[in-house]
Amino acid sequence: MEASAFLIVGLLVAVLAVFTVIRAVRIVPQARARNVERLGRYHRTLKPGLNVVIPYIDRVYPVIDLREQVVSFQPQPVITEDNLVVEIDTVLYFQVTDPRAASYEIANFLQAVEQLTVTTLRNVVGSMDLEKTLTSRDTINNQLRGVLDEATGKWGLRVNRVEIKAIDPPQSIKDAMEKQMRAERDKRAAILGAEGQRQSQILTAEGDKQSAVLRAEGNRTAEILKAEGQSRAIDEVFQAVHRNDPDPKLLAYQYLQVLPQIAQGPGNNFWVIPGEVTSALQNVTRAFSEVLPQSSATRESSSDALAVQAANDAAQAAEAAAEALADAAEADAATGAIPPRFPTADPRDLPDAPLPDPPS
Repeated sequence: MEASAFLIVGLLVAVLAVFTVIRAVRIVPQARARNVERLGRYHRTLKPGLNVVIPYIDRVYPVIDLREQVVSFQPQPVITEDNLVVEIDTVLYFQVTDPRAASYEIANFLQAVEQLTVTTLRNVVGSMDLEKTLTSRDTINNQLRGVLDEATGKWGLRVNRVEIKAIDPPQSIKDAMEKQMRAERDKRAAILGAEGQRQSQILTAEGDKQSAVLRAEGNRTAEILKAEGQSRAIDEVFQAVHRNDPDPKLLAYQYLQVLPQIAQGPGNNFWVIPGEVTSALQNVTRAFSEVLPQSSATRESSSDALAVQAANDAAQAAEAAAEALADAAEADAATGAIPPRFPTADPRDLPDAPLPDPPS
């Protein structure tokens, strides 16, 4: 019995010793910290690595994370200056710099930071209207960070960044904003369409202007060239006439050749025979009854052959004139027009002119 009792006591002592050793040794991971109280009073903060404490006297508190932490708070209703309720979702980046202050200066530093963020956010956004709130995120972030950093410094915390993740206005405001954005887009589209149409019309007008200018320049050049050609042709005819030195007899002969063409007009129902026709025929007859003078235009050809040819042409012109006069008389008789009261000439009334003998 005594051996069994000693065995049990020895086992109890061994278990107690092992338990005491376990409680005396504390291993703290990197970037962590643990506060130690000795007899209910803060004694020290355990550093990362192997630490030894007095068991049953020192009390070791849970691990405090010294790394930067990210906390996303639930959306909070905030009233803007123009009395609109918006839901604002924030994200906080902070880091514990003093484990003792984080444990003894505040009971729950995470809850305290959340409530401080909400109250500061309401104060900042309450002085802005909705449009300014939606476009001033950087300003709100900077003000929140300044207030939180100043308030949490005594808690052993350092606020690195405060970001607004979302700002949700009411659904009615969203619909109104969407209509406004759609109206702005329609306005820009209409302006762009009008600008494009205006530019198209301007380019079309400029093209028409250039086309008209080029067409006018082409017409002007064509008219100038045509006038120059006519002027040159008239000049050549004038020079040729002066070089050949025509006499009145030749002009009378040309007059008789043109006279039948005048009578052949479709509207010549009433045709007046000028009195110069008789004198012209007499000049032609006299011209062929006399010897033709040698001119610069007829020096290279035979005078007898030219005389015969001229006599034949004069006879043909006289016959054509007679036919034209007969046609005009028949037309007057058909239409009942008044016969001409002007003196007319009949080739049969002309004096007979002896024709020159043909060349032997």
